[in-house]
Amino acid sequence: MDIIIVGCGKVGFTLVEQLSNEDHNIIVIDEKPEKVQYITDRLDVMGIVGNGINHKTLLEAGIATADLLIAVTGDDEKNLLCCVIAKKTGHCQTIARVRNPIYNSEIAFLKKEFGLAMIINPELTAANEISRVFQFPSAIRVDSFAKGHVELLHFKVSENSPLIHLKLFNLHQTLHSNVLVCTVIRGSEVIIPNGDFEFRAGDTVAIASERRNAIDFFRKIGIVKNRVSNAILAGGGKVSFYLAKILIQSGIRVTIIEINPSRCDVLSELLPEATIICGDATDQDLLSEEGLEQAQGFAALTGLDEENILLSLYANDVSNAKTVTKINRSSFNSVINEMNLGSIIYPRVITADYILKYVRSTVNSINSNVETLYKLAGGKAEALEFIIKENSAVAGIPLQDLNFRKNTLICCIYRNGKVILPGGQDMMLAGDSVLVVISGYRISDIKEILED
Repeated sequence: MDIIIVGCGKVGFTLVEQLSNEDHNIIVIDEKPEKVQYITDRLDVMGIVGNGINHKTLLEAGIATADLLIAVTGDDEKNLLCCVIAKKTGHCQTIARVRNPIYNSEIAFLKKEFGLAMIINPELTAANEISRVFQFPSAIRVDSFAKGHVELLHFKVSENSPLIHLKLFNLHQTLHSNVLVCTVIRGSEVIIPNGDFEFRAGDTVAIASERRNAIDFFRKIGIVKNRVSNAILAGGGKVSFYLAKILIQSGIRVTIIEINPSRCDVLSELLPEATIICGDATDQDLLSEEGLEQAQGFAALTGLDEENILLSLYANDVSNAKTVTKINRSSFNSVINEMNLGSIIYPRVITADYILKYVRSTVNSINSNVETLYKLAGGKAEALEFIIKENSAVAGIPLQDLNFRKNTLICCIYRNGKVILPGGQDMMLAGDSVLVVISGYRISDIKEILED
C-alpha cells in the first residue's frame, strides 16, 4: 500500500515504525524539518517538510494515487481538515486522530460527514484498556475478542505459584480448568508452548478463555482479586477523564488528584460523581489522606513517565491496590517491564495497533477478515481475530489435518454463542470468529498460517 502519514510526533513515529516493517510505501509530512529528518534518518521512508492541509504538499506526497492517509498531528481540527482535502484530491481512505472529548459523542457523525475510514482516540482507547484491567484485576492485561465473549488474559507466574515446574500437558488434569495457554514471555523470548513446556517463576503467560473459566483458573493458582470498587487516578488529563467516566458508569468510586486548579474546575464540572482533589499526586501525605493504603485500584496517569513509575512503585509498596502505569515513551522497555509497575499502558502503541488492524483488514481476501489485532511482547508476537469466509482455504478441515507454520496456535473458535477451545478434530467453519496467535511472521489472511 502507498500510505501518507501527516504528523511526525511520537504516534507518527510508532506508526511508521510498525507499517514500514510490513513492506508499505510510506511518505511522512510535517512542518518541522527536524522531525522529518529524525524519522527519515532512522526508518526507510520518504519525508516532506510542509503543511498537511496544503493542497500542493499533498500532491507532492502523491495523494492522487495513495491508498491511505493517516493524520496524527497534535491538532484535531487540522487532522480532520487534512482528511477532507485528501478525500477531495485523491481517492484514498483516511484516518484521523481526534482526542478532544467534545468530539467523542459525535464520532459516528464525523466519520459519515467527513468520509473517514476510522477515527482514533488514543486516550479513550487507553482508558478502555485500563478499565478492563480494573474489571479483572487478577490479570495484568486483558485483550478482548469476539465482541467480548473471549478474552486473552495475561498474568505473571509468582515465586510460590502451583504452576512452577508443571508441564503444560498436565495442566488440565491437575487444575481441571478450561483455559488454553497461548503464549509465554520469558525474558526477551516469546514462546508458543507445546505440551512439554514447563512453567517458571517470572514467566508472563497469556491464556484464552471465557471470563467465568478464567476466574476459576486464577482462583486455583492463587491469584484472587475481585473487581475494584474504588480507584485513585493520579493526574487529571484526557486518559483520566475518559477512564473516570467508564469506571463511574460501572459503579466504581473514583478520586482524581490533579495539580492544576483550572483543570480541577473543568473536571469537577464534567465529572460531578467523582472526587476531584487539587494537589500534587507525588505528595505522600496527600496520597495517605485520600486513602491510598485502602484503595483497590490506582492508576498513575500524569504526563511524566518518571513520575508515573515512582507513583506506581510507591502504591505497590504501601497498598494492595491493582496498579496501572501509563508510559508515553518506549525507551528502556526491557527495564520497565521488569519493574513492579502492575499493568503498563502505552497509549501510542495501542493507537498504532488499531490502525495496523485496519491496514491489514483492507487487504482483499477471499478467506477471512481481520477483526482484531493485538501486538504481544513488544511486537514479537501477534494475536489476531479472523472471521472465516465460506470459501476459505482453512474451512471445513480438521485442525490436525492442516499443515500449520511454525509458531502458530489456534487459540479459540467462537461459533453461534459457544466458545470452543479447539482440539485436533475441531474445524474452522464459515462465520466462525477464530483467535490465532503467531510469532516470527505477519499475516493479513487466515490462509497465511499454512505452509505453502
